[in-house]
Amino acid sequence: MNNKKEFLLALITAPQSESYRIAQELLNHHLAACVNIVPVKSIYFWKGKLESEPEDLLIIKTRAELFDPLKELVKSIHPYEVPEIIAVAIKTGNEEYLNWILENTT
Repeated sequence: MNNKKEFLLALITAPQSESYRIAQELLNHHLAACVNIVPVKSIYFWKGKLESEPEDLLIIKTRAELFDPLKELVKSIHPYEVPEIIAVAIKTGNEEYLNWILENTT
């Protein structure tokens, strides 16, 4: 049924106080079919300084063609100066699940 549509896992980190709101906006705009929110401890360099913060990792199931609008929406509401917004292609999966992603995104 998915007619060779391309699917993605988009990955976004966010402050734990903001992750639910970001996920809800993505779902409300039908840019995601599902968002998992996983608490993580991030260690990274920012402006030359080693930082360490608790964050949430948002794992977003979507279609490849929706990545640009997804990215723009996240950038417009995310509190970070440079939010992490990356994607990994889904090469294969449960056909029924992929169809469900297709049916729940616009």
